[in-house]
Amino acid sequence: MNWLARSRPSGTATAAAPTKPNSAVSSDASSAKSRTSNGLKEFLWLMSDVSHARVLDLGPVWQATVNFFLEKGYRISTDDLLGTWKEFVAAEEDRLRAAPVTEDGFTARLSAAALADKFLETALKYTEESFHGVLAWDLMDYFEAPVSARIMNRLYDILHPGGAVLALFHSRAPERFYRYRIVDTQTVELVPASALAAHARVFQNREILDLFQKFRSSKTFVGRDQVREGLFLK
Repeated sequence: MNWLARSRPSGTATAAAPTKPNSAVSSDASSAKSRTSNGLKEFLWLMSDVSHARVLDLGPVWQATVNFFLEKGYRISTDDLLGTWKEFVAAEEDRLRAAPVTEDGFTARLSAAALADKFLETALKYTEESFHGVLAWDLMDYFEAPVSARIMNRLYDILHPGGAVLALFHSRAPERFYRYRIVDTQTVELVPASALAAHARVFQNREILDLFQKFRSSKTFVGRDQVREGLFLK
């Protein structure tokens, strides 16, 4: 799985595989818009020589996305990471409200780093090297730096050597929140949805490279909408 050292194959493996169940997302599908994704095209090409490749989609379950991968013989799992994070943060806020007040009038609050560590005690609990590809979409834009760094370390661990992560980065704060589903090998549909988190940051190129510093190679694609797609190879 190295785009620098292999020729493009003529086809992909074909075998059915199960998915990990997840909750559906409530959104206005009628307002969805499509965008061409060169990153997705390259992501799929990288995995096309792996028999029964395993893919982890970090968004909500979309039947269209599930069918797309199953028809290609991939094993697809879904894990709505941002949705899980929102539930976790809400539970932590409830815990703080119920916690006793200290002598100085404050309650103990976890730092962003400690909060991320606690979150990962139960989130993304997959065995090491269990996936050949991860679709991270634009999730990292919605996490504080200590959180995104720890999540990326976990993704690196569960990724098979030679595996790839596809991630999107906004060049400016988006006007609204979208979830992503796959239409075909080079088209992604953006479905408007209720925001699960506030947009936390706009990544600069150096910050993206720092976030993926463990990965051995990368490619970047910039769309007409100025959304940057990063493809990172373990």
